[in-house]
Amino acid sequence: MSRFLPRALMAPSIVTLFLWMIVPLVMTLYFSVIHYNLMQPGETGFVGLENFHYFITDPDFWPSVMHTLQLLGSVVVITVVLGVGLALLVNEPFPGQGIVRVLLISPFFVMPTVNALLWKHMMMNPIYGVLAHVWNFFGLTPIDWMSDFPLLSVIIMLSWQWLPFACLIFITSLQSLDREQMDAAGMDGATKFDKFYYLVLPHMGRSIAVVVMIEMIFLLSVFAEIFTTTGGGPGNDSTNLAFLIFKQALMNFDVGVASAGALFAVILANIASVFLVRLVGKNLD
Repeated sequence: MSRFLPRALMAPSIVTLFLWMIVPLVMTLYFSVIHYNLMQPGETGFVGLENFHYFITDPDFWPSVMHTLQLLGSVVVITVVLGVGLALLVNEPFPGQGIVRVLLISPFFVMPTVNALLWKHMMMNPIYGVLAHVWNFFGLTPIDWMSDFPLLSVIIMLSWQWLPFACLIFITSLQSLDREQMDAAGMDGATKFDKFYYLVLPHMGRSIAVVVMIEMIFLLSVFAEIFTTTGGGPGNDSTNLAFLIFKQALMNFDVGVASAGALFAVILANIASVFLVRLVGKNLD
């Protein structure tokens, strides 16, 4: 009875969570093996793996995979490297430290769509954007970021939004660093680089692994920033897997192919998660 009551009380929430997860998955599996186009609702039927073949052989498929990996790798590297640097800078006491920390983490609370609109119109607009004024000040021709460097533009705005998250985790990690050990290393003649490489960096290993894991999970499904700014273009220059699935589902109205693409994205995310779990596990040992 002592074991039955807690399980009985937890059962409704567990069943609800299970249904909330399994029903969309089953529907996606079902639609991925049938022909179902919203423009042809009467023409349905079992097609097996044809939707998967169509999705993988789409000319935009491999470029979108490469763009997804480029975006993912670039944002993770930028946020980890700059995050560690900024965390080290603001970790030492100085006047206004609390205000600086609040301002440093505030971009993380900006909604993705607002972040995209801010960068598109306020920062990167080739006519009245802040960067255009900087270029004009130095006598240079302003860059049309969304047309000339679409993927780089998305990488910059995502890095700006995720950098505060990395800083927050790294600052928290530095707070638990053994100061006596650092002082002892200094007395033994260790340079600042030696302290960073042999003491600070190993201590931050766990936090770095956690930041990489969380960012990779979310960055694999980036959509709002691309939809709001570049629309996947010009052409397919900034199309990632999530946006390619969107194009199949809501532009081509092909639910079957979009479902097959969604399952491919799930498989890719699970492959990435296996390596991430191992990475985090090694740092937690």
